[in-house]
Amino acid sequence: MIEVRAVFADITRRVAALRERGVTPSLATILVGDDDASAGYIRIKQRQARQLGFDSPHRHLPAYATQRDLLDVIADFNADPDVHAVLLQYSIPDHLDYDAALLTLHPDKDVDGLHPLNMGRLALGLPGPLPCTPAGIEALLAHHQIPVAGREVVILGRGATIGRPLAILLAQKRPTANAAVTVVHTGVPDWPRHTRRADILVAAAGVPGIIQPEHVRPGAVLIGAGVRYAGRRLLPDVDEACATVASAITPRVGGVGPTTVAMLFRNAVTAAEHATT
Repeated sequence: MIEVRAVFADITRRVAALRERGVTPSLATILVGDDDASAGYIRIKQRQARQLGFDSPHRHLPAYATQRDLLDVIADFNADPDVHAVLLQYSIPDHLDYDAALLTLHPDKDVDGLHPLNMGRLALGLPGPLPCTPAGIEALLAHHQIPVAGREVVILGRGATIGRPLAILLAQKRPTANAAVTVVHTGVPDWPRHTRRADILVAAAGVPGIIQPEHVRPGAVLIGAGVRYAGRRLLPDVDEACATVASAITPRVGGVGPTTVAMLFRNAVTAAEHATT
């Protein structure tokens, strides 16, 4: 995807500028347990980090790790001036509290942009790391020159990682945003009434196949951002038959995933710049 290549080209230039100053940008990763999908995501990010010239220190905790074990790793990365950004890979074992762990992460090292302080920055329009999938969706729409300003955007899903921050992002006054945004969810019995009026429909419910052709206004732009996994099999929110109705649709594989990774590294290089100037 051209937009992803352009973002990585910009990151490469910025990494080179940091290295000329004697700074090696660093993205630390934390994995807890042995979930195959999570481990795969970490490998992708570590490989991308090496390609871009980042250091990528990694800590892998066993599934039986305690909350204190996890907090100690985060504290170590917080205190390390050579670590500029930190990723706590979700999900983590059920006996651990992800939100409590995230709260202890230094907000300026929060590469996912999900720390409560960073969500507050987003809501107020203040500078800070943006949640990666929402930022990637805005960049994707902008790259393909899909008008957003003044249009009807409907997001199916209210999660903290996509639905809620994306609604804030696309409602902000900016040429690539400034939309009328509606957030609905599966708790709304007549949610298809809302999705059928959307100029741009974003599926982020995490319910496989929830969006069918009859839920999409003919000619709408459709973005599939919600997935689940059955083992290694990816189960998207959007049924592939929706391509017969939508004017543009993200592919089942290689849609918002690459843009999410690109935004993550953009946050990471920005964190390195801010920490060393």
